[in-house]
Amino acid sequence: MEVQERLDDVLSRIRAGEQAANRPAHSVVLVAVSKTFDAEAILPVIEAGQRVFGENRVQEAQGKWPALRAETPDLELHLIGPLQSNKAADAVALFDVIETIDREKIARAVAAEMARQGRKPRLYVQVNTGLEQQKAGIAPKETGAFVDFCRTELGLVIEGLMCIPPFDENPGPHFALLHKIARRCGLERLSMGMSGDFETAIAFGATSVRVGSAIFGAR
Repeated sequence: MEVQERLDDVLSRIRAGEQAANRPAHSVVLVAVSKTFDAEAILPVIEAGQRVFGENRVQEAQGKWPALRAETPDLELHLIGPLQSNKAADAVALFDVIETIDREKIARAVAAEMARQGRKPRLYVQVNTGLEQQKAGIAPKETGAFVDFCRTELGLVIEGLMCIPPFDENPGPHFALLHKIARRCGLERLSMGMSGDFETAIAFGATSVRVGSAIFGAR
């Protein structure tokens, strides 16, 4: 299957998921996850019409996206991997959306860089819905207070929440939990769902889904 076919297949499944959930057409944004793929592999996806991409590592993204964006200025780039405070300056400079704000130190570093650079990437808080020790994200019970801290103490606009459910569990309850927390925080944007479960995520209210292998192929 060619890149265009794979992309069209994912998009058609997203549209079907919207319809099944009685949601408006095009209410779910596809974030094509291009981590580990080089510019040569990404270019055909851009040429197929995709404009929103996700990367896990700041340094990897710096190596390929400036040149790609010079050729296609309307691209939107999301950071979907953990962010270290020493990379905050680079992240704010490069990304349009940072989905992985998950602790006070990172929030402060990002806020300081946004003020210094005069850039305002859109921000999501990552929630560790499975309370996995090895995974980034704030605990569900602490999310409300953390969102309030970001808003009131730092003046940050939090657009939504993001989660990555445990790979060996039914993702549905995790998506439902994220939806519940978001409503409690007055947030409407939910980044959840990947190649294996994005249709389930749409049923639970995802507004963006992060799909890599179904578009780019196996890593």
